[in-house]
Amino acid sequence: MAIRSYDSTPLLHAAKHTVDSYVESGMVIALGSGRASGFAIQYLGQKIVSGALKDIVGVPTSISSASEAAKAGVPLDQYRDSSKIDLAFDDADVIEEETLAAVIGRQKMQGGESILEQKTILEAARKLVLIVTGKQYRGGVDGSIPVMIKAINWMDIAEEIDDLFLGDAEVWRRSSIGLVDPLGGDFPLITKEGHNVLDVIFTSPILNLADVADSLDQIDGVVEHGVIARIPCTVVIASEDGLLTVDNTLGLEGSKI
Repeated sequence: MAIRSYDSTPLLHAAKHTVDSYVESGMVIALGSGRASGFAIQYLGQKIVSGALKDIVGVPTSISSASEAAKAGVPLDQYRDSSKIDLAFDDADVIEEETLAAVIGRQKMQGGESILEQKTILEAARKLVLIVTGKQYRGGVDGSIPVMIKAINWMDIAEEIDDLFLGDAEVWRRSSIGLVDPLGGDFPLITKEGHNVLDVIFTSPILNLADVADSLDQIDGVVEHGVIARIPCTVVIASEDGLLTVDNTLGLEGSKI
């Protein structure tokens, strides 16, 4: 039976549910980016200040999540290869219904942010929770997938990706500011690792996100991409009618709450 939200937005209700259901005292938590993650970080801070949660350490996945956490009073630490993360929560741009594969990184990045770092932290967590709206949870995913590539010979890499998805997608180099065009405009985005970001824009529904990820992984020069697939995760879906949780560790069985 669905519980209707009395909060100002369904995403706020979903964010609070995520913290209440999955966060426990003593945890190290990877803090995602986006509107829902921002709500969750603020609520997490309130519970820490009130004493309801203790000994929490937050590991930000981006500059924006670090800023939100600092304002909310969440103690922070940097991610290291040896870091043990109990839980990660994040927004996703879209979730594929059948598999719970997700796309992240469509939004404009701030200076110094990287999908490589974000995915590394999220995939290191023992449990991953993604928060989306009902419109973001669907079959037949289309739109863009960000792909981080080496800056050297970037046009050759982009051409190979274009050939891979010929007729199904357009490939644009992401710009940082100003003019947007297929070559990245006057100021192409350079990540802190020194890489370029391509937006592979699918104009028709993708049959399987995981297959797209596998194909991208085989291309020399591709460093990382915005597809999260084939890892255990829970999706919290916010709507005006209440919340729906879907867990691919339980055979993709959904349960309304």
